[in-house]
Amino acid sequence: MSVVAVHAEAVSDAPPERLFEVLTDWPRHAEWMPFTSAEGGREEGAELRAWTGVGPVGFLDTMVITDWRPGRRVAVRHTGRVVRGEAWFTVRPEGSGSRVVWAERVDLPLGPLGRAGWLVAGPAVRAFMGLGLRRLAALSAMSAS
Repeated sequence: MSVVAVHAEAVSDAPPERLFEVLTDWPRHAEWMPFTSAEGGREEGAELRAWTGVGPVGFLDTMVITDWRPGRRVAVRHTGRVVRGEAWFTVRPEGSGSRVVWAERVDLPLGPLGRAGWLVAGPAVRAFMGLGLRRLAALSAMSAS
């Protein structure tokens, strides 16, 4: 199995606590992350479920929260069939607002075929992560007003 790492970040005018609040309001996930809806708990050990796709075509990403530091960090372990590995978001003050970083370390399935597929999928994943974080940054700033 191969492991790949990918990350994205964005800056928001919202204070860190507000950005983290919107980030971890899982039902609002669809407002900022394209093609994804989510639900779940807000504490270490809680489970999360995210559906990524369009209509009935997509996949369920199940996760367990492994680290919860309100206003600063949330980390998960992906436990589903399609996505395995770990991910985390960190939020820190920057100027009068905040910076959010999203990092993923994913176990690629299918050996060499998975590695080859990542050459195509990797840039698209990174682009969607960046788009999602920019939308989260803007949504958090609007909500803070």
